[in-house]
Amino acid sequence: MAFSGKYQLETQENFEPFMKAVGLPDDLIQKGKDIKSISEIEESGDKFKVTVTTGSKVLINTFTIGQEAELETLNGEKVKAVVRREGNKLKVTLKGVESVTELVDGNTIVNTMTVGDIVYKRTSKRI
Repeated sequence: MAFSGKYQLETQENFEPFMKAVGLPDDLIQKGKDIKSISEIEESGDKFKVTVTTGSKVLINTFTIGQEAELETLNGEKVKAVVRREGNKLKVTLKGVESVTELVDGNTIVNTMTVGDIVYKRTSKRI
């Protein structure tokens, strides 16, 4: 299954505790908690471009599976990391945050981010 497509956030769990744990200021957390972000994934072989639009904030990350890339974190910091692919999952660790993006079926992506014992889960549907 290909990840390519546009997905809109349907549900999320533990948004506020996770965002606090990664250092996002309270005003941004309050602004972002009810916004249904749009994720657009372009996949070409092992090359990916992921664009996440949350209100006026646009986060774009480009990477090749298995190669080091500079990726932007949720709080805007740039870090070097390697994205791995395991079947229908993309895995990466950014500054202590373990992120797993799973293509559950042709229309659903589940992104799980873990920092310490806080697990933030986002479910998005293809639009």
